[in-house]
Amino acid sequence: MRNLLLTSAKRIVVKIGSSLVASRKLGLRIDQLERLSKEIAELKAGNREVVIVSSGAIVAGIEKLGLKTYPQSLPLKQAAAAAGQSHLIHAYEKCFKENGQKVAQVLLTHQDLADRKRFLNARYTLTTLMQLGVIPVINENDTVSVEEIRFGDNDALAGQVAHLVDADLLVILSDVDGLFTEDPRQNSSAKLIPEVQDITPEIEQRAGLSRTQDSTGGMATKIQAAKQVAEFGVPTLIINGETPGLLSGILAGTGAGTLFHPQSRRLPSRKHWIAYTLRPKGHLLLDDGAVEALMFRGKSLLPSGILEVKGDFLPGDPVACTDLQGKEFAKGLVNYSSHTLLKIKGQKTSDIKRVLGSHEYEEVIHRDNLALL
Repeated sequence: MRNLLLTSAKRIVVKIGSSLVASRKLGLRIDQLERLSKEIAELKAGNREVVIVSSGAIVAGIEKLGLKTYPQSLPLKQAAAAAGQSHLIHAYEKCFKENGQKVAQVLLTHQDLADRKRFLNARYTLTTLMQLGVIPVINENDTVSVEEIRFGDNDALAGQVAHLVDADLLVILSDVDGLFTEDPRQNSSAKLIPEVQDITPEIEQRAGLSRTQDSTGGMATKIQAAKQVAEFGVPTLIINGETPGLLSGILAGTGAGTLFHPQSRRLPSRKHWIAYTLRPKGHLLLDDGAVEALMFRGKSLLPSGILEVKGDFLPGDPVACTDLQGKEFAKGLVNYSSHTLLKIKGQKTSDIKRVLGSHEYEEVIHRDNLALL
């Protein structure tokens, strides 16, 4: 099954970590970029489409601007990103040109994908680039990103891009060989886990929160990305990007790294967008009857099942649904504002018109706009 998932993948998102392409002291690692460009060009020659999600702009900018330490303030990080991004894409262009390939720079913020129209526009652009034989090189637009519109890290961005382009496989190139039973940097007897069928809380705990100073994520963020794309039916492979020839070897069937299998039940694209791209602007606490109706009977959410309304949101905004234990189990697009829901929560559908003076919707969240987590 592992070999079939890897060898049959035709559209691949390759995420390249910061440490693989740049260092604070030396700037861009041109030798690494040349090697990775050659290996990715070989994948393209094998009738595959490739999309790159590349970190490294800020780290490259540190060396270019002559900064002595990693920037701490947001303006300085954005300045380093601006200086480093142009440096980074120029290096990619040069390295890929030497291998007969063209690249195109695409910079995204979370806001670009949270808006459904912009999400679809980005999908059309990337699809067209691939049809033209061009390799998109994607990074977060760090020069304008603030907390509200950030993806958080490029592992999360790579997961979003895998959904955006309908990928067959997400490959995360790291500086470790994959997921281990323990942190191999702290325990030399730790063993590599070659395959993960289901990402359980134990697996998430095992990933820990390790990270390096030059990156914003660790193994934990990679596991979260794998978990999200698995819901869209996409497998994830984490391998060591420092090992020459490993990328092309893996996709030819060589066993290495850790493969996270996809879920057998594929979440439709729009519901995946609701579940994993949108950020909730409020929370609804539901009673047991409403939880059971949504989870097991495919029903829409009615006002009678709502116990509490938290947050400030408008009709069409995403909200999270939680059970009595406080567990978030669903996310959806509401038909009513928080102000209106405070008036009709707990009411029967037949009472909505009496309370509001009108009756626009029976459902608070229609099942077509609801995604179970």
